[in-house]
Amino acid sequence: MAVFRSFHPLPIFGTLVVASVLAACQTKPETPPAANRAALPVMERVALGANACWFKSGDAAFKPYRLAPELNSFSGRPRILVVHKTRPEARPLLVVHAEGNPAKLEAFGPLMGEAVGARVTRDVNRWAAGGQGC
Repeated sequence: MAVFRSFHPLPIFGTLVVASVLAACQTKPETPPAANRAALPVMERVALGANACWFKSGDAAFKPYRLAPELNSFSGRPRILVVHKTRPEARPLLVVHAEGNPAKLEAFGPLMGEAVGARVTRDVNRWAAGGQGC
């Protein structure tokens, strides 16, 4: 003779409720915040990186120059300029500016045609993407 047990859904339902409550209490793994890709935050990162790595560090390639950030731009194109240290009013040797969201960067000027131009491109792209360091 077969023995039939009666089915009670309450214990299963209670188990599911407890499991879902415990799952809700678990902490989620922290993911680093994505870098803001708008023009101003991108150029702020580029300006900070350029100042620290090219100028404050005493880098010989940038010794004859100084940084002139122009981040408060009414044109919507925040930019940094690299100018002669002794003639800051002269035409910039490097202009890096960004526009839009996500930002489109552009770098141009006589320094881009020199040996340091490839390094400028690498550094600016790294800082714009949220990377740090020199």
